[in-house]
Amino acid sequence: MDTQKSAAIAEVDVVVVGGGMTGMYFHYLLRRLGLSIQGFEAGTDVGGTWYWNRYPGARFDSESYSYGFSFSEEVLDEWRWSEHFAAQPETLRYLNFVADKFDLRRDIRFSTRVTGAEFDAERSRWQVSTDDGAVTSARYLVLATGVLSAPFIPDIRGVERFGGLTWHTSDWPREPISLSDKRVGVIGTGATAVQMITEIAKDIGHLTVFQRTPNFCKPLRNRPITDDEQREIRERYPAIFQRCRETLGGFLHDFDPRSAFDLSDAERQAFYEQQWQAPGFAFWLGIFADCFTDDAANATAAEFVREKIRERVTDPAVAELLAPTSHAFGTKRQPMESGYYEVYNQPNVRLIDLNADPISRFTETGVETSTEAFDFDVVIFATGFDAVTGALDRMHIQGEQGQSLKHLWQNGPQTYLGIGVSGFPNMFIAGGPHNTTSFCNIPRCIEHNVEFIAECIGHMHTKGLTRIEAEAEAQQAWTRHALDLAADTLFVKNDSWFMGANIPGKKRVFLNYVGGVPLFLEKLADVAAAGYAGFSLK
Repeated sequence: MDTQKSAAIAEVDVVVVGGGMTGMYFHYLLRRLGLSIQGFEAGTDVGGTWYWNRYPGARFDSESYSYGFSFSEEVLDEWRWSEHFAAQPETLRYLNFVADKFDLRRDIRFSTRVTGAEFDAERSRWQVSTDDGAVTSARYLVLATGVLSAPFIPDIRGVERFGGLTWHTSDWPREPISLSDKRVGVIGTGATAVQMITEIAKDIGHLTVFQRTPNFCKPLRNRPITDDEQREIRERYPAIFQRCRETLGGFLHDFDPRSAFDLSDAERQAFYEQQWQAPGFAFWLGIFADCFTDDAANATAAEFVREKIRERVTDPAVAELLAPTSHAFGTKRQPMESGYYEVYNQPNVRLIDLNADPISRFTETGVETSTEAFDFDVVIFATGFDAVTGALDRMHIQGEQGQSLKHLWQNGPQTYLGIGVSGFPNMFIAGGPHNTTSFCNIPRCIEHNVEFIAECIGHMHTKGLTRIEAEAEAQQAWTRHALDLAADTLFVKNDSWFMGANIPGKKRVFLNYVGGVPLFLEKLADVAAAGYAGFSLK
């Protein structure tokens, strides 16, 4: 890097990339350490996921009171969630409330996207470039870019020719838009699509849904929180957060240790019905553990859900299209719904099976499949995200030897704890590959990661150390550990974003960590207690 240009570069202790919940908590903790911070956020305000994803129907699928920050008793005392599973507008208000209370915007530069970061080995500092042409030098680079923050739109021929409106669900128009007299096409039927389709179908001209892979959806069973429940939640917050530290996924629900075959058929059906009637993820994260390791056990849960779908869809042929058979139950993040299947009973809604009739191209007026032409006013891409690694790949991050992170991970990512990467000193990822965050009630695992990283930086600062790097051997061992755990589950058999299989050309490899929250927290504690074992500190 040119030394004359470097002389004019602003210098701080830490650059934090991202202004969502993770980035916000970093600003709170690092500021308390007396460190100078420069944050960057592509949006115009804080919120991350809840800033970008404003599509109709967007809401929590984990209980509101298990989702929010736990670090401030003052916030817990003052904030009241209105519903057991809050909608996006309320969640964004909550995050703005927290940002206001702790002045968390002060060191964040909004409407600014980080384009690259280069490690200067001579000075042990990162040179961080942004799309406004500025460069910021920092001792530490902290990546709080999120698990599902890089939208994916498939490459469909002729999309630029379409004369109507198109957008991805994460880029929903900020100005009000009515679909009541519009012909709308939706591509995708994942968790986001399930929420959105249910909502927009309530007032729409005509809706055509293009489905490649049906999903096992469960009723959310949301409702307002009563005054009595508010008081109980306030009293139980310590127990709620402790429960989330003890369950595999950081949710209020946890797996039943029995086998699906420890019960008679009638007993098993009764248990499934009980979990089905419960709110939230009870039927996914609260059923038998062997449903995720044994095909036969999984089949009992899968058929239970398929029967529930058939009961709600009046056209048997459509019901069978909506009943998944190509993957095991629960091996994708389970969509939660509030009337989704009834949408397909409406006369102005049509379901197209892309396996039988794939989209061939866009036209000036709509979409053509292999057998039919459709005219649309609006086409909405509910096509998901380049998960876990996508947001990192979209920045040019260059390590000590000039290697790019994207190139290094082209055959599958390797990290230590999903936090550090060998060859990239002084760089921390809050929820990278093979970290609990991407397989968790995300804010609960975010807090664990942020606290570990902030304490590590505080340790470095106190001890006068200037360089920390994941050791190659520790990275290899952790990656092997994460993949070995996944190999014993049914998740690796399914083509989902858990495997990166939704992105053309992306290496198919398990991206998450299935060891669970308690084991991961134990590992973090052991690493810190041993002077950050597995990291080289200088």
